Amino acid sequence: MKIGITGIGSYIPSIVTKNEDFLQHKFMETDGTAFEEHNDVIIEKFQAITGIANRRYAKPELKTSDLGFLAAEEAISNAGIDKEELDYIIFAHNFGDVTHGKIQGDTLPSLATRVKHLLRIQNPKCVAYDLIFGCPGWIEGLIQANAFIKSGMAKKCLVIGGETLSRVVDHHDRDSMIFSDGAGAAILEANPSHGEILSHASVTYANEEAYYLYFDKSNSPEACADTRYIKMLGRKIYEFACINVPKAMAACLDDSGVSIDDVKKIFIHQANEKMDEAIIKRFYKMYGKEVPKNIMPMSIQDLGNSSVATVPTLFDMVLKGKLPKHQVEEGDVIIFASVGAGMNVNAIVYRY
Repeated sequence: MKIGITGIGSYIPSIVTKNEDFLQHKFMETDGTAFEEHNDVIIEKFQAITGIANRRYAKPELKTSDLGFLAAEEAISNAGIDKEELDYIIFAHNFGDVTHGKIQGDTLPSLATRVKHLLRIQNPKCVAYDLIFGCPGWIEGLIQANAFIKSGMAKKCLVIGGETLSRVVDHHDRDSMIFSDGAGAAILEANPSHGEILSHASVTYANEEAYYLYFDKSNSPEACADTRYIKMLGRKIYEFACINVPKAMAACLDDSGVSIDDVKKIFIHQANEKMDEAIIKRFYKMYGKEVPKNIMPMSIQDLGNSSVATVPTLFDMVLKGKLPKHQVEEGDVIIFASVGAGMNVNAIVYRY
């Protein structure tokens, strides 16, 4: 049985936050001391490493579930299906709905249930649940949906990845400049007209790596000691990703039976431009190859890191011609890959 993506959609927030918008921030070390460098130097170095010049933030009235709903509507329309035929709605996220100006995440009811409610789906057999798997959550959702369909438990699944990270960042932490908001969604079906998942791989490293991404207090000693924000050990994540993501991608590719020479595009989690380039370089080196030109579409420059949303929004942009230098044609082999909190790594080899 072939199982493939029949519809894709995304919601990219309209508020553009530029690097210069951080010039007045008071960045601090984790011990509360101020950086010796001026913000313009910090921002210049940040952009050189991450590639980020702009990022998108959601409007105050929109929550993560709203972004997911808007992406889901587009995916359902793109697939041309009846929403009542959906067997599963899987919503991958990390922090639930965080109301603008509030400090608490809300996951009751689940974001998937909220999307089902917003879609006005009447069918009670459409099961809605959330998936917490860090940044690789959307890819993991596809893997789970693929298993449901392969087992006969489902025929059509909606997989959403959405986040509003701008509402859980510490404005005194320079890493806050990485994060952004957005949502992407896909419809996965049995026996599509074209498209097929060829193989997948998932791994979790939870020993010393478990808390490379974590929740902690602000870097500012004057901030509320009881409020927590997203934090990360950037150098450790970089080193971890450069070693373990290529290995997962290679295991997945080898399992697919496809030659690396036949891979046309790699859609990798938009976490850090330099890190992604290093991952792809090491991946091709494992096969004694140089990285082909134009193999890796990137959106991080203008969209930032929206966690679970980066891969589906990037895929959607390419398919809909929003990145003119990149195209995917029917029959092309592509790879989805991601890494994130957990620490989780996964990949899918897909024939479009």
